[in-house]
Amino acid sequence: MFSKLTSILQHAVEALAPSLPLQEDFVYHWKGITHYYIETSDDKAPVTDTNIPSHMEQMLDILIQEENERESGETGPCMEYLLHHKILETLYTLGKADCPPGMKQQVLLFYTKLLGRIKQPLLPHINVHRPVQKLIRLCGEVLAAPTENEEIQFLCIVCAKLKQDPYLVNFFLENKSKTAAVKDSSISVAENAMNTCEDLSRPDTGQTQVISEGEIASCKQETNASASENHINSSSTQKTTANRQVQDYNLVNSLLNLTKSPDGRIVVKACEGLLLLASLPEAAAAKCLMENTALCELLTDRLTVFYKALPQSMDPLDIETVESVNWGLDAYNVKEDATAFPGKRALISFLSWLDYCDQLIKEAQKTAAHYLARAVRDRFFVSVLEPQLMQTSEIGILTSTALLNRIIRQVSSAALLQETVFFILGEQRGSETTADINKHILRHRLIEHCDHLSDEISIMTLRLFEHLLQKPNEHILYNLVLRNLEERNYTEYKPPCQEDKDLVENGQIAEAIDLEEDPIFADITPDNRICNSDWLSASPPQTPDHSKNDGKTEVHKIVNSFLCLVPDEAKSSYQVEGTGYDTYLRDAHRQFRDYCAICMRWDWPGLPKAFEKCDLNATFYEGHFLKVLFDRMGRILDQPYDVNLQVTSVLSKLSLFPHPHMHEFLLDPYINLAPGCRSLFSVIVRVVGDLMLRIQRIPDFTPKLLLVRKRLLGLEPEGPTIENMTLLEGVIVLEEFCKELAAIAFVKFHASTTP
Repeated sequence: MFSKLTSILQHAVEALAPSLPLQEDFVYHWKGITHYYIETSDDKAPVTDTNIPSHMEQMLDILIQEENERESGETGPCMEYLLHHKILETLYTLGKADCPPGMKQQVLLFYTKLLGRIKQPLLPHINVHRPVQKLIRLCGEVLAAPTENEEIQFLCIVCAKLKQDPYLVNFFLENKSKTAAVKDSSISVAENAMNTCEDLSRPDTGQTQVISEGEIASCKQETNASASENHINSSSTQKTTANRQVQDYNLVNSLLNLTKSPDGRIVVKACEGLLLLASLPEAAAAKCLMENTALCELLTDRLTVFYKALPQSMDPLDIETVESVNWGLDAYNVKEDATAFPGKRALISFLSWLDYCDQLIKEAQKTAAHYLARAVRDRFFVSVLEPQLMQTSEIGILTSTALLNRIIRQVSSAALLQETVFFILGEQRGSETTADINKHILRHRLIEHCDHLSDEISIMTLRLFEHLLQKPNEHILYNLVLRNLEERNYTEYKPPCQEDKDLVENGQIAEAIDLEEDPIFADITPDNRICNSDWLSASPPQTPDHSKNDGKTEVHKIVNSFLCLVPDEAKSSYQVEGTGYDTYLRDAHRQFRDYCAICMRWDWPGLPKAFEKCDLNATFYEGHFLKVLFDRMGRILDQPYDVNLQVTSVLSKLSLFPHPHMHEFLLDPYINLAPGCRSLFSVIVRVVGDLMLRIQRIPDFTPKLLLVRKRLLGLEPEGPTIENMTLLEGVIVLEEFCKELAAIAFVKFHASTTP
């Protein structure tokens, strides 16, 4: 109480007294601080009961006033005094000793305000960055320390200063042998404390006061203890470590320690500081961040902890629809959440930390970003997630696949996306063969899951690949599809000759497939053929010039081929308003524009590879991914509605990509397929052939088909179960898919011919 009264009286006297020159005033307040160590006999009283905080605040105000009164960049006498007399070194030592109690907090505040409010660059001065480096080491030493808030504010202001001038980070990297580093550290602490004691006891032209012998002895005693402790640590280190070169990055280490704080606000601030440091472009700092800090361990270990905290079984819909999360804004309250489900709290924590990892890697220096992303792949994806995906439990497979799907959707940094893709698909880029189909086991397993006995697993895995295809990464498309289409050996190329032209002129289509000779049409006889196969003749006949020099078939013929593929007896959309072809045109236009934006950087060719340069004799294999998709497409009349929707959705996404080989293989009905090869169009033709046979065995087929469509659209209430429901739903999906493919073909052609 007496000290506070003294402080109030002192402020009153200062207000009434004539103003002193700034330097004298500054020295006066510094002397006021040193007086405490001369006059006090009770070093247990908290610092808030003394005049020290007031003097430090006044010193700071004087420095700010001095800077404002001088030209930009000019150092005034008060700042010169602070630097020349190593005041920051002295304050650091007093803060380390925390004498009087609470002094560390005051020192941290002084450093923070000094660096934050003074505009001129201070960190390049050795008498600033050296004590700042030492004070950094004191931060995060004790978990849940009373000074945590001041520590994180100090560290963040240092990070902000380094962000403004990244080169300064080199002042905070100590490059020396490890044994020497420890030894020098113990010596520097001892010398610094000794110098502080000597500075406080040395007459400094009347500017500092002599302190008592007891205070000096106390200071030296603490210094000796500190030096002795460091000497013990040094001896221990020398036994286990040779003189190898290391770089201490204590700024990162202190922030890493503070990420373990029980206070969520401190954790967020520490993460922000790490984000700033990771983004610095300095190569030395990036190298040190990767090799000499525990940042990788922090990222991956926490991902593992949060992932393992998730329930073993979760509803995939919950995982897919949980609201998007942003790290640092994790203020979820389960009591206020009306849509809470078991594990939601844990799921949000996991996704929030994943978002932080993703953002850190996105902002990090390029080399550091690849290093951190690879660490996430090795230490989390491979070690933790892969065993979950490879298990045999259907519930476990479903949950882990849904989580991987959510991870794919959330990842946005290029480096982490690349490692995620390599984890899922492998790094192979050579053509697939049936022999090495399982070269990358996880890829093989996930593709197989697209055709799993469990429809839920099939749908979720297909959805995973659908989201994967929409990611801006060229390796995804190349690994899954393009590497098998590179040589165009799915075609049987024959140079056009006069004989072919003569056949066309006589009304016969060159290279036409005789469907009656196809095994799938073996049951079709002249008596039971629908409309004498008029549905086939609806497709326009091939003309000698149907294929232009750019490899694109005339678009109206392609569009009609898809639109007329399903026979009229199996069509129902024309009887329901709002289900026409034009709706697909609008969607296709928007989606194709988005896909072109993604592929723009991939340097894809505009034209198919010339046949003369292709190895057409090589055995064609469509690849594991397309094989499974085509197989499922071939069973569209016998699969559940939801499965069919997902299969056709993935195939339509593939059709949208502007690669000429994919366009040719998926959207050109007129390519001459090599023996034993199939295209998307040929698969659909076989499905339609099967449908023709089965329609005849279903009474009232068309009315039932229309009723099912109306029920699916919600235009009719649910009623009694309709016989052959799966087939009827499959027919509806088939009709809509053909319209969608026609729209995509039209939009792609229009885009290619529009300047």
